[in-house]
Amino acid sequence: MADLDDIRDGKEYGLGIEQKNEKYFLKGSANLNWGMKDRLSRIFNPKTGNSVMLAFDHGFLMGPTSGLERIDLTITPLMKYADCLMCARGVLTALVPTTLRKPVCLRSDAGSTILTEMNHNVVMDVKNAVALNASAMAVMVGIGDPTCEAETVANLYRTVDAAQPYGIPVMGVTAVGKDMVRDARYFGLAARVCAENGANIVKTYYTEGFEKVVACCPVPIVIAGGKKLPELEALELAYKAIQSGAAGVDMGRNVFQSDAPAAIIQAIGAVVHKGMKPAEALQMFNDLKK
Repeated sequence: MADLDDIRDGKEYGLGIEQKNEKYFLKGSANLNWGMKDRLSRIFNPKTGNSVMLAFDHGFLMGPTSGLERIDLTITPLMKYADCLMCARGVLTALVPTTLRKPVCLRSDAGSTILTEMNHNVVMDVKNAVALNASAMAVMVGIGDPTCEAETVANLYRTVDAAQPYGIPVMGVTAVGKDMVRDARYFGLAARVCAENGANIVKTYYTEGFEKVVACCPVPIVIAGGKKLPELEALELAYKAIQSGAAGVDMGRNVFQSDAPAAIIQAIGAVVHKGMKPAEALQMFNDLKK
């Protein structure tokens, strides 16, 4: 109970000064609730509007792929350099330090592996994501795949329905469809479908004409790194994506399969947050590597 013996009248009301209202920094997110904005501002740096996400969720369908055999040895030392971690719940609870205080984009669907038909997945109960303190939930969407397009779009839609009351953003992860050309038209369609069905973030692939993909998507896009590239090519990929309007990268193999993972993730960070050009970032990589 307040001390009733020393109640003082307020004096500084700032009369004549208009209240400052936050103009939210992230594309398509101004009308979200406070919890959504808070979580998104953990994933994306409010100063730059961008994010370096470290993806190591590959094991949920690939098993111990190269670079992920021992996450405690290969990935844990890199986590401090990332803005956000993307992983599955088993690895999160077993191997991500609880004292790290990094936001987590939680892989929230599963049900198939590389040994079978992909993307016939079910989604996690949102209460499990809440219990794990996830900053976002990630769900794969197989646009263009006639065997799983409808069910994966429905998975995304249901996940958004479940996550919104808890203030958890959802990331739609576009799988590469079998029957469509992998160009700006395809990725523009896939990104837009994810956003139209409620995704707050879209993860997709860079392609020529990527500025059109970004322009037609009303929410932030982060690009996937895809297969391992030479370091200069990975830095060029990140640079071109950011220059085309992407809000960050979600890279895995181009980081943990590098011969100097800590150096490359820091160089990627300089490209994403400082606009460093690829040649300069490669020099930074080589200096850090030494």
